[in-house]
Amino acid sequence: MLRTHTCGELNVSNTGKSVTLCGWVHRRRDHGGLIFIDLRDRYGFTQVVIDPNHGTAFAAAEKVRSEWVLKITGTVRARLEGAAREDNPTGGIEVLVDELNVLNEAKTPPFEIDQEKDVGEEIRLEYRFLDLRRERMKNNIIRRHDIMKQIRRYFHDNDFVEVETPILIKGTPEGSREYLVPSRLYHGKFYVLPQSPQQLKQLLMVSGMDKYFQIARCFRDEDQRGDRQPEFTQFEIEMSFCDQDDVMNVMEGCFIEVTKAVRPDRALQAEPFPRITYREAMEKYGSDKPDLRFDMPLTNVTDIVKGCGFKVFADVASSGGMVSAMRAPRASVFSRKDIDELTDLAQRHGAGGLAYIIVKENELQSPIVKFLGEDVAKSIVEKVGAKTGDTVFFAAGQYPHALEPLGEVRKECAKRLKLIDESIWSYVWVVDFPMFEKSKETGEVGAVHHPFTRPHPDDETLVESDPLAARAIAYDLVLNGNEVGGGSMRIHEHDLQKRVFNVLGISDDDAQRRFGHMLRAFEYGAPPHGGIAMGLDRFCMILADEPNIREVIAFPKDQKAKDLMLGAPSAMPNQQIEELGIQIIEE
Repeated sequence: MLRTHTCGELNVSNTGKSVTLCGWVHRRRDHGGLIFIDLRDRYGFTQVVIDPNHGTAFAAAEKVRSEWVLKITGTVRARLEGAAREDNPTGGIEVLVDELNVLNEAKTPPFEIDQEKDVGEEIRLEYRFLDLRRERMKNNIIRRHDIMKQIRRYFHDNDFVEVETPILIKGTPEGSREYLVPSRLYHGKFYVLPQSPQQLKQLLMVSGMDKYFQIARCFRDEDQRGDRQPEFTQFEIEMSFCDQDDVMNVMEGCFIEVTKAVRPDRALQAEPFPRITYREAMEKYGSDKPDLRFDMPLTNVTDIVKGCGFKVFADVASSGGMVSAMRAPRASVFSRKDIDELTDLAQRHGAGGLAYIIVKENELQSPIVKFLGEDVAKSIVEKVGAKTGDTVFFAAGQYPHALEPLGEVRKECAKRLKLIDESIWSYVWVVDFPMFEKSKETGEVGAVHHPFTRPHPDDETLVESDPLAARAIAYDLVLNGNEVGGGSMRIHEHDLQKRVFNVLGISDDDAQRRFGHMLRAFEYGAPPHGGIAMGLDRFCMILADEPNIREVIAFPKDQKAKDLMLGAPSAMPNQQIEELGIQIIEE
């Protein structure tokens, strides 16, 4: 090794020892006779001192600038009294340099690395190799490493077999657009990059592997947003001869251990994690990924508004819809601008508007009170428990879509009113999801999760007769209002799978074309099985208190799916294009 120690290793116990350090110049300070350099590597910072008595080293140090790569040899000494830095593990010592070698010079970086200043994301991604030198980003990547290490240890200790599944697979459209990989050997035919190893891990259960685990790379060619990337990572399990509780208990144990190990500074809100049904989550919180760090439940007031004078509510109630109200404590402090912004938020999520009642000391203030009638308005206020200074917001429409805008308003109110307890990790399981849903665009019935999800045993008779009422044995894990993953028990019987395919409009020929390998495998003795997949990037993002997953991925794409550092996607030489049997049509 070129060095005897790292830059985060030395302390007063090393005083008097001759050491060699290597690293980058984090900061350089010339105090007119002494030159101080904070030398940085992955492990930390060490202050090194060069005085004029070491002429060669001092002459070299005078030329040194930020981010140059140095090798220094010198003697460890304690800092002067009052000069120690308790915020730095090496802050009690410094190294008096005898020899300084410049291993590499550096151009002036396009942004400051020694300070956490706001830098445009475009320039950060273009120079990601420099961005990763910054303390925050370095810590994010190391924390991700620690999370993965803990996850692997947990599943290895619990007798799961780690199996790598292929990246080049057959296209079996399951909802998201797939990335295609043309075959050079078989012109006109393609591999796809897997959206997930879903079918492969089920086939591993058919193979008798019993308990499978993988940290898997997945790919989806879809529009980007804060918590999505074209390529992402998930950790997942599949288990044979199990039920829903077995899968959830194993994964819950993993999250408890990892969270406590990686972020012990915050407490878990509850152990074991609470469980609520999808319907309860929607009706009480307006979301299938509720944030339980604050209360503010929704209350069904449909019965109260039936036949009232406010036509919007009365029509919804008479047509079998739902009217819900939410008490926002102390929200009377909201300005007209706040109300307008909350209304805009509700409309962006599908609401026609946002009705409200402000509870004053001697009156109920709202444009809708005169239509509701004073008695109806007071009954609503009483039912939701609103007091003077509170504001009541409303949602009206068909379940569950009418509740989603109010769920978004609930979250935004909690932020503005500072009701969120940032000191805890709030996990909750959401169970009993719908089996099917109707597309808003086409009206066609599709699977909420995927076509291999098992219907709830109490609802198997509804699969054909009333598919939208059928529940699935499906479950999601939510952390602080973010879905971190989900899973289900799988269909392992040929006949039941065929019934589900029929509801989804998948013909026998289409099923054979898309899933023939699965159906064939199930004819050879498939065990009952189930599993779950968790988004590693999103989990790391939450544990790092970052706003999007790009902050916890070493080399992410930007929000337009471009790699600004490498310049991908890029044009390819004509020879390679021709070898693949592809013709490019210029726009």
